[in-house]
Amino acid sequence: MSGHIVVGYTATDAGADAVALGARLAAASDRELDIVVVLPSDSRSVITPPDAGYDHYLEQQAQEWLTQAAEQAGDAVTLRTHIRYGDSFAEGLADAAAELGASHIVVGAANGGLRGRHRLGTVAGELLHSAQLPVVLAPEGSRRIDPSAGISRITAAIGTRPGADALLQESVALAASTGAELRLLSLVSVDLPASVDTGVIRIAGAAHADDVLSKALAELPDGVDADVVIARGDSIEDAISQLGWEPGELAVVGSSRLAQPRRLFLGSTAAKMLHELPVPMVVVPRTLGQQSAADQENKKEAAR
Repeated sequence: MSGHIVVGYTATDAGADAVALGARLAAASDRELDIVVVLPSDSRSVITPPDAGYDHYLEQQAQEWLTQAAEQAGDAVTLRTHIRYGDSFAEGLADAAAELGASHIVVGAANGGLRGRHRLGTVAGELLHSAQLPVVLAPEGSRRIDPSAGISRITAAIGTRPGADALLQESVALAASTGAELRLLSLVSVDLPASVDTGVIRIAGAAHADDVLSKALAELPDGVDADVVIARGDSIEDAISQLGWEPGELAVVGSSRLAQPRRLFLGSTAAKMLHELPVPMVVVPRTLGQQSAADQENKKEAAR
């Protein structure tokens, strides 16, 4: 898997969580780490004109933050630090990721979240509505995970909605690049409308889940093995809480079927998972696989 790991950094615990996770992911996949601080662009100063002295102070402060972040990342990865400007942190980070050829954008949970849990802040929320790349959400406390945990397992939350192919491709690629085990998780039996009778869910859910997982297994590349598990519970949150999760695990989910092409949007199932998930969540654009295929075709055409 090519591309750099780009971390959106703020001098907060959430920023430290993002750096720690980004460093583990970069080290496990043998990729470079780019840590980015985004400062307000001049266009945001609508009340007072820009002050050169204040801008210089901000840049100095940002450089100090980046030095701290680089120290936090450790020496297990090759890294670069960057200062960028944008009308919003999310916009500046997305632009930097595109410029740097990133494969993933990593951000931390909002301050105030429970340890080991996610709480979406403004930056993460904006990214999930606009990014064209997988966004990796680092839960509170990621900075306390031993770096030696690496990336031990990739769990793909497989469903039946549009984007499942892209999700599976991303999960396989992540597992291959990091040397992690692959686990396919079916939420079919609990990812049904509330209007459906509970008894019907129990009867049809297991068979449907088996069918979904069988199809997913059949689509795995030759030589790629995966464990399978069916989530059971009265709700998505209940099902997720009953599963076993490893410290070095990543959960991969797809974006909403309502999202615009090449845009992320956290669907209802993923949003419910977020409340209980104790590991980082990777949100994949539903057209990522189509993008990869198109990129390959473009490269072939250029080579002719």
